[in-house]
Amino acid sequence: MSRVLNLSMSETAAIDHCKSHDVGVSAIEKLPSGGIRLVCMSSDGAERVRKTLKAKLIKGDVVRARYRPTRPLW
Repeated sequence: MSRVLNLSMSETAAIDHCKSHDVGVSAIEKLPSGGIRLVCMSSDGAERVRKTLKAKLIKGDVVRARYRPTRPLW
């Protein structure tokens, strides 16, 4: 099972939800099209979030923001 979830909610709301359900967060990033990409510490925690936030899940593929620079830094 994947630890990654794409959710249509704010970062703070997602973090608060994870804290209240005792789910560890490995990474979180904003998506250019709106929403967030949440990576949980465990697949069990991700499954708990999937069940409780089923209505907030983004279905299908999402575009992520470019993270790495296009040219070397040196």
